[in-house]
Amino acid sequence: MASVLVYLDHPVVPLSKPDRELLTIAAAHGDAVVAVGVPSVENGVAEALGEFGALAICLPTRELDQFLVAPKAAFLATVVQEVSPSAVLLDNGFESKEIAARLGIKIFSGVISDVVSVGEGFTATKSDLAGSYLATAKVTHGTPVLTIKPNSVEPQPAADPELPEQVRIQCPETGTVKAARITRRDNNKPSTRPSLTEASVVVAGGRGVNGDFSVIEALADALGGAVGASREATDAGWIEHSAQVGQTGQVVSPQLYISAGISGAIQQKAGMQTSKVIVAVNKDADSPVFEIADFGVVGDLFTVLPQATEEIKKRRS
Repeated sequence: MASVLVYLDHPVVPLSKPDRELLTIAAAHGDAVVAVGVPSVENGVAEALGEFGALAICLPTRELDQFLVAPKAAFLATVVQEVSPSAVLLDNGFESKEIAARLGIKIFSGVISDVVSVGEGFTATKSDLAGSYLATAKVTHGTPVLTIKPNSVEPQPAADPELPEQVRIQCPETGTVKAARITRRDNNKPSTRPSLTEASVVVAGGRGVNGDFSVIEALADALGGAVGASREATDAGWIEHSAQVGQTGQVVSPQLYISAGISGAIQQKAGMQTSKVIVAVNKDADSPVFEIADFGVVGDLFTVLPQATEEIKKRRS
């Protein structure tokens, strides 16, 4: 069976949901091989990768985590030459999309981003035109390079997991000569909430919260979800920019997306339109968000959300 190469920048235990999804897709279409951006994996990582079908781990000969994307793309191109996979899968984050683009140029292959499902022969269904359409696409030249949106599949452990073999791959020296180097990292304050792109429930607030995200956070916590925001809310400084959902922010596809006080302009739609169920709360009955919502509530979010939060807590107690 042909191999499918998965790039995971720095996997840790427990594996993130997007990492497990990529491995699930790879194992469904061939022998999963993982390339990572660090010269050694931490204790338990190899076992965790094997649990989801990885048969081999390709390690670089030097630390790539201290660089931006160029050396990672160069390393991945070398792995492709060594492994000859039938496809390369990456997550759909900003950095991974740039790595995928650079990789496509290096190996003369087509790249498809924003993929929501992978079919036979690596035919990809992707979210297109700011999420307004689903398009079917297929790479016709070279090795397909696909970036997969989170929450596209349900992660499935391998039926017969094995401890993957660890193989060291020489990093091209040219990849790091002129590469931008990371000189400092500042860790964000740890959060007990799930990552925005991984969460199965997202509660997002916009201009209508008028700077008060407390009701948004309370409902998100009651549902075990993540907190999102519109660009207007993040630009106003009401919440950190990492919470922005939209065309220039995070793209999410949760099982449930609750939009509160957000008009639903095209920029916002692009970031959440592929959510399985969309619930909108807005005082303006003519807001564009109601056009794509599965359920809509016309009302004041400061009245509606606390009632929903209390009812959820009551039913869960």
